[in-house]
Amino acid sequence: QVHLVESGGGLVQAGGSLRLSCAASGLTFSNYAMYWFRQAPGKERELVATISWTSTFTYYSDSVKGRFTISRDNVQNSEALQMNNLKPEDTAVYYCAPDPRPRTIVYGRRAADFGSWGQGTQVTVSS
Repeated sequence: QVHLVESGGGLVQAGGSLRLSCAASGLTFSNYAMYWFRQAPGKERELVATISWTSTFTYYSDSVKGRFTISRDNVQNSEALQMNNLKPEDTAVYYCAPDPRPRTIVYGRRAADFGSWGQGTQVTVSS
């Protein structure tokens, strides 16, 4: 069974930075594209960034493009999300997830496509 643990969230002022981490187990991590989603209060869970299993391809939502960077370490079975120039609208709980299928990447994945989630990590950006 896939187990995901997100960490690195916190409270930061607008313009600040945070680095989120995701530790994954229970899967052959190097075979799976990885995703970061976020969910703000009262809103649907939305896709933030995606990285292919070899790190060759990445995707960012328009709202974070140029500010966030996704990366992964297939030796450590982990991925990261470097978030710079944070804005109050980035406030949300952030979740990582592997693609439901190995060696598959879908840039338009929706939260409903995923069967399990970690506990998430809270990011709060004050103005």
